[in-house]
Amino acid sequence: MDDEAAETRPAGRRRRGAALVAAIHDAAIAEVLEVGLGRMTMEGIARRAGAAKTSLYRRWTSPHDLLLDALRDAFPQEVPSPASDDLRGDLIEALRQMVGWMGSPQARAVAAIMTERDRHPGLAEALFERVFEPRGGRFTRTVLRHYAACGAIDGALVTPVVADIGEALVIKYFTDTGVPPDDDTITAIVDQAVLPAVGAPLGR
Repeated sequence: MDDEAAETRPAGRRRRGAALVAAIHDAAIAEVLEVGLGRMTMEGIARRAGAAKTSLYRRWTSPHDLLLDALRDAFPQEVPSPASDDLRGDLIEALRQMVGWMGSPQARAVAAIMTERDRHPGLAEALFERVFEPRGGRFTRTVLRHYAACGAIDGALVTPVVADIGEALVIKYFTDTGVPPDDDTITAIVDQAVLPAVGAPLGR
């Protein structure tokens, strides 16, 4: 955001640069959660952020364009162990990150996009292209791709189905029970489903 993107707050308390972008991103998430995708407006986001509407249009073409940027910047970035020698631990940590993210406003905004994908198919497609893929895919997929690239597991086994097993089981557990899985359940998902699917013994 350039220096002309001044807030509509007292001059001595104006935010600029990264602080203002963060406020606008937070406002975009709050806007979609309160009014929905179809009623999002730049005016509403600007009002929530205390920013000039014109400053938003200098950087984003639409409320949905802004929302995607907000989701991308807030999406967790998994970092596999530097030595690439703890596949099991990294998979467990990835699912822990997923569970933590599932309770966030950003996750609820993603759910809103997926729920209305029939009305906004281009937005749902852009969500994968601009948010998930630049961050390495998604949670366990990022880890599995990393270890396959390092030769620690057979890349041919990391199919789309296998890459999504861990995440799908986390979502199923949450759907079935109404609560996020605890560490014991996460570990069981990794040990009993993900590792066997890629031919890796426990502890690798």
